Parts: sequence; C-alpha cells; structure tokens
Amino acid sequence: MDHALRVIEFDRVLAAVGERAVSEAGRAAVHGLRPLADAASAVRSLAAVHELRELIESGDGFVLDTIAPLDGALRRLAIEDAALEPPQLLASAQVMAVARAVRRLDARLDPDGLPAEHVSRLWGEPALEKRIARTFDTTGAVADGASPELGRIRRALATRRGRLVDELTRYARELPERVRVPDASVTVRNGRYCIPVRREGKGIAGGLVHDASASRRTLFVEPSRAIEAMNEIRELELREAREVDRILRDLSSAVRARSSELAVSYTALVALDSLRARALFAGEMDASPPAFSEGASEGIRIRGARHPLLVLDAGGAVPFDLDLSAGERVLLVSGPNAGGKTVFLKTLGLLSALSQSGILPPLGDGSRIPFFRRFFAVIGDEQSIEASLSTFGAQARNLAEILHEAGDRDIVLFDEIGSATDPAEGGALAAAALRRLARQARLTVATTHLGDLKRLGDEKAAAVNASLEFDGTRLEPTYRLVRDRPGRSYALVIAARLGVPEDVLADARDRLGPEHVSLDTLLARLETERSEVEDLRTQLERRAGETADRERDLASRETALADSERAAARRREAERLAVLREARKQVEAAISRLESEFDTGDEARRREAKRAARGKVERALRTSSRALRALGESAPPSVARAVRVGDAVRWNASDRPARLVEIRQDRGVIEVGELRLTVPLRDLTPHSAAEPRSSGQAGVLEAAGPVQRQPDFKVATEVDLRGLRVDEVEGMLNPAVDAAVVGDLPWLKIIHGKGTGALRERVGQLLAGDPRIRILRAGESNEGGTGVTVVEFE
Repeated sequence: MDHALRVIEFDRVLAAVGERAVSEAGRAAVHGLRPLADAASAVRSLAAVHELRELIESGDGFVLDTIAPLDGALRRLAIEDAALEPPQLLASAQVMAVARAVRRLDARLDPDGLPAEHVSRLWGEPALEKRIARTFDTTGAVADGASPELGRIRRALATRRGRLVDELTRYARELPERVRVPDASVTVRNGRYCIPVRREGKGIAGGLVHDASASRRTLFVEPSRAIEAMNEIRELELREAREVDRILRDLSSAVRARSSELAVSYTALVALDSLRARALFAGEMDASPPAFSEGASEGIRIRGARHPLLVLDAGGAVPFDLDLSAGERVLLVSGPNAGGKTVFLKTLGLLSALSQSGILPPLGDGSRIPFFRRFFAVIGDEQSIEASLSTFGAQARNLAEILHEAGDRDIVLFDEIGSATDPAEGGALAAAALRRLARQARLTVATTHLGDLKRLGDEKAAAVNASLEFDGTRLEPTYRLVRDRPGRSYALVIAARLGVPEDVLADARDRLGPEHVSLDTLLARLETERSEVEDLRTQLERRAGETADRERDLASRETALADSERAAARRREAERLAVLREARKQVEAAISRLESEFDTGDEARRREAKRAARGKVERALRTSSRALRALGESAPPSVARAVRVGDAVRWNASDRPARLVEIRQDRGVIEVGELRLTVPLRDLTPHSAAEPRSSGQAGVLEAAGPVQRQPDFKVATEVDLRGLRVDEVEGMLNPAVDAAVVGDLPWLKIIHGKGTGALRERVGQLLAGDPRIRILRAGESNEGGTGVTVVEFE
C-alpha cells in the first residue's frame, strides 16, 4: 500500500495539510496519517474535522497558540531526580497554558465527538504554571526573585564585582605608561577579572597571566592584589549555581509529579493541532465528507471531485462527476497525451486514501465512495537498471503482484496499461487482466491509448469507457470527464501542430488500419455531435430563462389587471349605491309632502296628492333606473355568449342550474328542477364558460370569454303578475322583492288580479316568513282591493 500511496502523491498532500499545523509535533502527526482499518473510525475522524471546520468558520474561530515541543522534557522526567533545563520547564508551562485556553471550547463541542474527547484529556495546573512563570525572567534565565537566598547571593556578587572592577581600573591607571595599553579596560578571562598590559610589563604588573592577544604583544593579567577578592566572587558564584540547581530540581519534581497528566495533555493538543490543520485545509478545498459503502451492492457516486494540489495551485482544477453502478467495476479512461488522464487516475486514488485517513477530500455534497481495504497503483516509468527491468518488465511484475493479491475490497490504479511493448500483445494482455480484475477487485481504473481496449467497454465485461475531453479545434485539453465514450488520441493532429512534416503524417495515415480509421472517425463524429448537443442545451437553457422571465412579467401584468378590475368594480358599486340613495331621498321628500297634504286637504285633494306623489316617485325610480343602466353600459361589458334551446343556463335571480327549453321572442322558458319559468332572455347566461357561438335569436347578446355576472337592480314600486301561471310567479316575484329591498323602498305593490285566487295564494306562500317584510296585506279599495297584495318592508 505504501508504494501506491507514494505514486499517487499522497505524501505531497499530507505535507500541504501539515503546513497548517502550529507545532512540529502536529505536522508530524499529519505526515503520519494513513488509511484507517475500518469505515467507522474514518467516519468519526471525518466528522471531527468537519465539526472543527464549522467551528473555525462560525466567526468565533478556533485559535490554537504555538505548542512548544515537549518530547525531550517528557523523556527527562522519566529519569528519577533528573532536573529539567529552563527551556524545558518553560515549555511545560506553555503547554499547560495552551491546554487551559483550549478547554474553554468544551461547551461548544459535540460531547460525543472526537474533538470533545481530546479536550476532555487536557490538563493544566494554574498554580504550577504561575510558579514556573515567576521563576524565570524574560530571557529564560532563573530570575533573582526565584528564592530569597538567590536574591541575597546575587546582590552580594554584584557588590563585590563592582568593587573589584573599580580597584583594578585604578591599579591599571597607576602602571607606567610603557606598560599600559591605551584605552584598555578591565575584562574577564577564564572567569577571572584581568587588566591588559604590554608583554614587557609582565613583571611590573605582577600576578597571574590568564590569556594573550592574537599578536601575543598584550597579556591579560590578574594582579596579585585581586586574587583574594576574585576568590570570594568565585565562591559566591558557586553558591549561586547550587541555589539555581536546587530551584530547578524543586520545579522539576513538581512537574514530575504530574508528568502523566502532562504527557496525556500534550498528546491531546497534538491531536487537536492535526485535526485543526485538516479543518483549515478542508475549508480551503470547500470539501465535504463522503459516505462510505463497504459492500459491493452499492454503486459509486462522485460529485465535484478535484485534485487537492491543483485546487491549491493558482490555475485551479476542473471538477468532475462520476457515477458507476454496483456491477460496473472497471473504468477505462482514454484520450490524448497531456489531456489529464494520469491526474484523473491519481485524483480517484487520493479521494479515497484521504477520506479513509481522516482528511476531508475536495468532493461535493452527496458523494459516496467505497471503503477500500488496500490500494494498488502502477503509475509512471518504474524501470530498474539494478533489477534489469525494462519499463514493460516493471509493469508486468507489478501486474502479476496485483493479480495475485488484489481482492474484492481493493482498488487498482493502472496508468497506460499494456503499453511499452507490442500494441497487439500488450492490448491482449491488458484486456485479459482487466477482465480478471473485473471479477476480482472492487474497482479498477486504467488509462490507455490502445484501440482494442477502448472496445472492451462495449463488451459484457462490467467495463465502462470514459474519456477526458479534448478541444480538437484549439488542440487543448478541457479536463472534463465524459462517461460512456472513449477518447481519441489526437497523435497525428498534435504531431502536425508540433512541426512533423506533412509527407510523414500522410504516410502515417496510410499505414493506419481500416479498423483504427473507422473507430477514430466514429469518435470524431461523436465529439462533434456532443458539442452540437451542448450548444443546443445552452440555447434551450437560455430560452427557458427568457420564457420564465416572460411568464413572470405576464403574471405580474395579470395581477395588476385583476387589481384594476376590482378597483373599478368597487367604484361602480359605490356609484350605484349613490344613485339608489338619491332616489330614496326623493321618495322620502314626496312622502313628507303627501303627509302634509293629508293633514290639511279634503278627500279630493288627498287623492290628487297621492297621484302626484306616486308620479314623482315613479319618475325618480325611472331616473335612477336609467342612471343604473348608464353605469352598467359605461362599465366594461359583461362577457356573455348566446344561449340556444337545450343549453344549460343560469338565471340571474337564482343560483340553481336550469335548462333553456323554448325561446319566445325576448323571453325564454327554462326548467328549474320540476318547474318551468318564463323569464327575460337577458337574465340568462350559460351555466359554464364554453366556446362562443352565434345565434339569430333576437335579444341575445353574442360575445366571447368567461361569464361575469353583475348585479341588475330593476327597482319598481309594483310588479304585475297577471297572465302568469302559478308556477311562473316565483320567477317574477322574487327579483322584484329583492330589487325593492336593495333599492331601500318602503313598500311594494304586487298586482295578481282576483280571478280564482290561485296567484294571490301563491304570493302569500312565497312571502310568508320573509324576515325583511314588516306587513303583508291586501290592497285597500283605492289600491286595487283583493286583486293586489301590498308588502311593507322593515
């Protein structure tokens, strides 16, 4: 497996991921990642990376400070009584501080997730952390205040050193000029304070020589008078070293007592550093966790796959999609050189290897890939001079190993299978091997230029052809994956572009067999047709967009028109009500005048006043009726169509459906249930909006479109029912009563004649119990007597 991971450049991707870690240990942890043994562990690891990615991108972020290396300190702590060096103690404190900061994330993590598990293992002891911090100064040395004794020793050292320097400076000035070194000062040699003198003045200066200049002309001498003082300083320095060593041992003992917690915490921080590096990488890749299929019954679905190193490159990567059913176990990829076949091969291997190693691969949502047990790959020239293997020999050796070892949970990647030897024999060997692998391995992906292998996808061998698209016009690869179609090699076309003489190219074309020419011609035609289909699809998508825009515009216009029509209808209703109110005012005025005449005049004058009032009321009602008709005509005409005998119709005075059985000039006979009524034709409309048709019957409007019923107020103070049959009374009476109520009339006179009394009886039946009627009475002698029924409304 390591060989396969190496040739698909798995380690290069790990190095790119590791660059995002904050510690060397974190980078090493990333570099050590390998495909996990089971899908459950890989899924948990991917979920952890995805969780940290969302946390980082949430705005609050997941900032991880630098983690100091602690391996050396942990090894030294394992040695009993060994003291840690100051940098190691400081590194321990720094790890404690980072652990304390990261533990604050605990409340924001999934308690069952891997990050929460690592965070729960973090340890820190603020008191110990502060003690270490107080022990050292900003340079990393033990501070004067680390202990009272150390402070006293260092103050005494500073005093004695100052005195000795002053004494030696005075002594150097007192020496003869021929002995002194110009601008010389007290210096330290081998830990002792000395003054520089000329060589010839050694005897005059006296004392011990500790060093000499490069020219040997100057000697560094510790005068005799300084030896005793220097011995005292040396003794203080030894006491300082013993106190520093004691302080370091005490601190080391305190850390050693918690070394196991410190080691666990450090390991958890390194693991979190590795997860965070992978999360940052996933964010840059816009990666999504795939689903794993462990059995052979599920197919492969890849969406938006890209090579991770190309994504990081400024040029980017062209994403590809791939669907393979459970029975499709061999994918043959063909196409021209430099068309992206090898990159595609490596990408497929990397997607699986990275996913199984806990690294989110650059895949789109909804991807499902197998969980492979092992990876096999043969990519590139693996010839070996030492092993006396040619390129084909190396390929054959690797092929033999794969055929012996690959199983039904393994993936095999083979670049240019069957190449580097005779095309006929290499193609036959490759075809036989791929048929074997179709039965043996979970997935085999091979690239090829061999024409015979391109036909393998047409056989019943679980093989699928695919190609990396190549623009034959510009002679440039597009890197788009096209399934179920082998690719052309474009060898002669590319050779022509690179300057190969035409006579050589013509000879090469003549030497191509008819089968190759036929296949190449077919592929070229397929490429052309596919390009045309793509153009048509683009045009259809553009037109679909334009159509959608038009539909939205029409819908908007229809909505505006409907709103306008509703507003117009409200205005018309308001105008109708205004006309009716005006008519009522005139009626009330006439009644008031009539009552005043009744109070003062005689019977003759009363009768005259009644006739005058009635005439005025009738004129007002006729004026209102004409105004209402004018309003109706000024409004948009109601859309009705002609009615004919046998049509299903609706009568404006009733919601019940009816059928027109006869037309009598401007009146129609309709059947409503078991009743027959004679009504005006203008009050009839089709029961449903049907196709318009013409009619020669007088009084029937011809128009087209859906029916819009409008209120039709025919306000009158009397209705004449004489000449109607009993079953026709309802059709005339109900509209008259409704119109009188809507017109706000105080009364309605119903003329039915005396006759047999059947019409009068029917009128009484119809109006009995109507809550709108206050009084229902027979007419007085001056109103027509029993031949009239008078209705007075509430």
